[in-house]
Amino acid sequence: MGYVQYGAFAEVVAAHRNLLWPVPESWSSEEGAAFPVNYFTAYLAYWKAGLIPQHQAPAQIEPFHKPVSVLIHAVAGGVGTAAVQIGKLLGIEMFGTSSSDVKLSRVKSLGLQHGINYKQVDYEHAIKDLTKGEGVDAVFEMLGGEHTAKSTRCVRDFGRVIVYGNATGQRAELDTRALYVKGASIHGLWLTYLSANQWLMQQAWKQLSAWTAEGHLRPIVGHVLPMTQAAEAYKLLLERKNFGKVVLKID
Repeated sequence: MGYVQYGAFAEVVAAHRNLLWPVPESWSSEEGAAFPVNYFTAYLAYWKAGLIPQHQAPAQIEPFHKPVSVLIHAVAGGVGTAAVQIGKLLGIEMFGTSSSDVKLSRVKSLGLQHGINYKQVDYEHAIKDLTKGEGVDAVFEMLGGEHTAKSTRCVRDFGRVIVYGNATGQRAELDTRALYVKGASIHGLWLTYLSANQWLMQQAWKQLSAWTAEGHLRPIVGHVLPMTQAAEAYKLLLERKNFGKVVLKID
């Protein structure tokens, strides 16, 4: 399994040798295809949030002993389900947003503690209520538009917002005064850029492969469609009907 940023909808692709990893023997090809983007992004989001213990070998990483919390947007998607699996291993209290109670129920079976149906309740108000007004330590934000500002208001003092996408297609809204009143910060995460850092990717793979070997991580593949139905695959994403990763398969 490997990672390429562009041109992956093809029968033959070229990937850098440093961005190729063995597919676990018990996994399907579809699961291998669903792993790299989702799990490296989720792992690096925790790293950017300061929630991956530093200077420890993979086998030595233990869950946090103090309460640490994260809000994960689109928690039922590919990156979201990966973030829940990793967060469970780190002992993190996780809040997740989704448009469906059914999807939230399925993610809870992976380890999510608090599901928020944003069609029924404003997640900013829900976070305030659930955390007794304190907020969370970090938000994994990939929506853009007004949600960048809303996510910033969801963090507690010195909290971090990790921005890794822009699903709404709207320019991020943010008043920087919302940052310095609580010492909060916003961090960008673009796997295309970070994947060029060989040391960082190696460190991430050491931990991810250790967890995978122990059976703790396994990609959630919601739909597998033939390449000829790529448009339908995108429609599933646009209509928020996917659960986990959508994979295209070449016959």
